Amino acid sequence: MSLDLWYWPGIPGRGEFIRLPLEAAGVPYRDAAQEDGVEALLADMEARGPGAVFAPPYVAEGDFTIAQTAHILAWLADRHGFGADDLTTDLRLIQLQLTVMDIVDEAHAVHHPISGSLYYHEQKAEAARRAVDFRNSRIPKFLDHFEAAVAQGDGPFLLGERWSYIDTSLFQLIEGLRYAFPRRMAALAGDYPCLGRLHEAVAALDGLADYLSSSRRPTFSEDGIFRHYPELDPA
Repeated sequence: MSLDLWYWPGIPGRGEFIRLPLEAAGVPYRDAAQEDGVEALLADMEARGPGAVFAPPYVAEGDFTIAQTAHILAWLADRHGFGADDLTTDLRLIQLQLTVMDIVDEAHAVHHPISGSLYYHEQKAEAARRAVDFRNSRIPKFLDHFEAAVAQGDGPFLLGERWSYIDTSLFQLIEGLRYAFPRRMAALAGDYPCLGRLHEAVAALDGLADYLSSSRRPTFSEDGIFRHYPELDPA
């Protein structure tokens, strides 16, 4: 039975955290909304019935549905072998993935600090204040944590020579932060050598390099989670 990934078409968002390990592992899947459009996504969500899916991303196999990014990744890793195959370590991977999603949410809150239902231009003053704390405090706090976690192994990946979905997630997090806050991330680059090596190693994974350079990969824009507004990343 085919595996369908449902996520808003045209943006990387949280869906990209799921696409990357699927591509790296060579797991066949259909990027359903990219092919069928947003109306098909909304229709599929409604057809799943009440309580089945709160919001994309979600993965479906026939009538089976699983949602929430970290939950999906843990399930896929168990099925397709890009976890740790050890309960204690797998729980650690899930914990780290949930922490990745925490900073992803905070990155979104920089440009939408009051409400996701308001446009950025309606909350620019509040966004500017939020961005100062995010750049100066929150980005280093999270990256310090991830750097320490990766540094415990023999590298380049969290599990040493074997990649897992946390590596592809950290890769995407770094990509997103570099897009949204290029000046701040350039200033911090030398402080995180382990994350830098991990990023390079993920980009070179068999099966992933072709995807990263293909038109199938959604590009960052000011419609997604990671947005670049120069005034939020001053020199």
